[in-house]
Amino acid sequence: MGVTTVTDVRPSSAHSVPEVSAAHTATASGVLHTLFRSDQGGHEQVVLCQDSASGLKAVIALHNTALGPALGGTRFHPYASEDEAVLDALNLSRGMSYKNALAGLDHGGGKAVIIGDPEAIKTEELLLAYGRFVSSLGGRYVTACDVGTYVADMDVVARTNRWTTGRSPENGGAGDSSVLTAYGVFQGMRAAAQHQWGDPSLRGRKVGIAGVGKVGRHLVEHLLEDGAEVVITDVRSESVDRILANHPQVRAAADTEALIRMEGLDVYAPCALGGALNDHSVPVLTAKVVCGAANNQLAHPGVEKDLADRGILYAPDYVVNAGGVIQVADELHGFDFDRCRMKAGKIFDTTLSIFARAKADGIPPAAAADRLAELRMAEARSA
Repeated sequence: MGVTTVTDVRPSSAHSVPEVSAAHTATASGVLHTLFRSDQGGHEQVVLCQDSASGLKAVIALHNTALGPALGGTRFHPYASEDEAVLDALNLSRGMSYKNALAGLDHGGGKAVIIGDPEAIKTEELLLAYGRFVSSLGGRYVTACDVGTYVADMDVVARTNRWTTGRSPENGGAGDSSVLTAYGVFQGMRAAAQHQWGDPSLRGRKVGIAGVGKVGRHLVEHLLEDGAEVVITDVRSESVDRILANHPQVRAAADTEALIRMEGLDVYAPCALGGALNDHSVPVLTAKVVCGAANNQLAHPGVEKDLADRGILYAPDYVVNAGGVIQVADELHGFDFDRCRMKAGKIFDTTLSIFARAKADGIPPAAAADRLAELRMAEARSA
């Protein structure tokens, strides 16, 4: 296994051989280095997809299928380069392997990214073409929604690919998975509060949420119901305005920089894109707990230790944000919301057990979570 390049599905001229520049060779070499490097790679298969008629350029990455077919969403994003898109797919799919393992699902990890601005290039033809590429994997990858894709998009993708979840109820699906994603993050936050302060309630705690889109807006509601003081920020002003209009007791910070430096902040919840915890943000972060919905929050290895050295409790992102994948996995077997909510509620216990394991072993929670996930995958591989 390795890199499988799947390009335009229509026949092309035998004479139309593109020139391969040194820059392209260097980029491909860098991607292959990451793919096969043990600490960040280890992926089973990467598929590069292109359909010139619709403008589709996509990457599908399968990290590990020891537990079952790879399951993970489709991100639609205007990446700065193709190399950046491939690296994001690699990182996200690896995270899905760990997330699915600790969520107790019989699924491996996979992820897809579509390159481009969804507001500018997303069309029915493009989504149908993407579905055909997913279908070509014969069930090794099950797709769903992610940043930039929605339930309506999955309904279209499902027309050319039966391994699609996150569809609308009208089309046999479970609908928006962000509801249970937010619920799971809230349960993880309650576990962090229990571990850090001896009480699972967020009442009276100041919680800062960076990103109040599909997941963050539901998290706001859980926190308000629990009696928390909520402060928000988002790069999209309309998202902030919507929250403030519906919940006037919520306050807004000027930006993420202002939020992480805010005096009296108890919990920081990154709920946008990855890399929120980095060499710049961690030294100035005032919160004592980090628990959010964003994937790949740790910008690089070692950040988890920096957090621990500052006495900041980090709830591993792929543990607490697993509510959504629990929902879409259940859709494959006949969706039952109450059953999924009960499973997502167990994120509280899983998170607490990871904190306890980390304390007993003298390691950061992220390392403890990795060990538990890797153990389950290894046992499945050897069974």
